[in-house]
Amino acid sequence: MGIKKIPASSGVPEDRVLMLARYIIHTGDTVRACARHFSMSKSAVHKLLGTPLEHMHPGLYKEVRQVMDYHKAVKHLRGGEATRQKYLHAAKDAQKKQNKPTRN
Repeated sequence: MGIKKIPASSGVPEDRVLMLARYIIHTGDTVRACARHFSMSKSAVHKLLGTPLEHMHPGLYKEVRQVMDYHKAVKHLRGGEATRQKYLHAAKDAQKKQNKPTRN
């Protein structure tokens, strides 16, 4: 299975691919944040920043890949923190309900 070639008439607009790549590198945002910023789906961003970018600009692809690999490496930490915050807020809400005076 070799490297997938992108024909010149593939319909992938080079300027869009470059715009996404530069945005990711400049901001360091996640694919989700990039997709939200450009009103695209995450899968569309992934698709454009994959093979098309690798064939058009290998150096830029490596930089984007570094940012994406970093986010992949730390996503379990973000998820764990989100869960921790969820249960902290739930515990505080339960405590407030217990301490709330009742009317008779």
